[in-house]
Amino acid sequence: SGLVGSEMCIRDSFMRILKNFPIKGKHTKSIITDLYFNKNNKQKPLVIFCHGYKGYKDWGAFDLMSSNFLKAGLALVKFNFSHNGCTLDQPIDFPDLDAFGNNNYTKELDDLESIIDWICTTVEFKNEIDTNNITLIGHSRGGAIAIIKAVENPKIKKLVTWAAVSDLDRTMFHESTELDKWKEDGVLYVLNGRTKQKMPHYLQFYYNFIKNKKRLCVENAVKKMSIPHLIIHGDNDLSVPFLHAQNLHKWNTLSKLIVVPESNHVFGASQPWTKTKLPEDFKFVVEKTIAFINSP
Repeated sequence: SGLVGSEMCIRDSFMRILKNFPIKGKHTKSIITDLYFNKNNKQKPLVIFCHGYKGYKDWGAFDLMSSNFLKAGLALVKFNFSHNGCTLDQPIDFPDLDAFGNNNYTKELDDLESIIDWICTTVEFKNEIDTNNITLIGHSRGGAIAIIKAVENPKIKKLVTWAAVSDLDRTMFHESTELDKWKEDGVLYVLNGRTKQKMPHYLQFYYNFIKNKKRLCVENAVKKMSIPHLIIHGDNDLSVPFLHAQNLHKWNTLSKLIVVPESNHVFGASQPWTKTKLPEDFKFVVEKTIAFINSP
């Protein structure tokens, strides 16, 4: 199969972890992917995790998070959006700022579609992964991408959003002077607080959003939602205020909302995360998510 990974014997089953496997997408850059599953010849529900803005699959406690899903008997895929600025050689900083500047929402939706296609068509996984039981999880901006894809792709059976944005329009400038400057310069820079990099958004990001505004309307997608949706949000989230969770819940009254009291945007985690256990808030989020996935 050509898949590279590590296998560890645990009792009478195998824990299979494939790290940094490049998936070919619809755009010029590979989608760097991790896959976790117990190799026991039984089909397991699949979780696909989407990171957020200025995020990446190896951030903070995400590896530990993935192991918790694996221990619960689920299979999990996490991946870097192809244009998130990370590379295989430098997976946690942003060496490829040109790729970051050329990222946009429809590329992320295409990447997610490529991941779904890959997992559903790889013969090696057919006895291990139940591709008729896929749950999407999206954090922050990845939550909005997951919402749109969950409505577009009938393979998705459940949706979980963590600290998700309810409006992708919020990253656009509405002040005419700021938009004029973006158009004049051709690039808008955003400071990365951790790495201190000035991260570019080329003007294509704005035009891509305008061209696809109807498709990228999170409210419209949520109102079309016909699958179970769990919304989890900290009420002390300074990056994406709790109002976003309230909006999502209001637009789909069949959704379930869980508030994490006093919790922040990353549920107590940080980069790097060197402890062997998840922070309490993040552990709570993962436990509630697993219970939701396993519910009838």
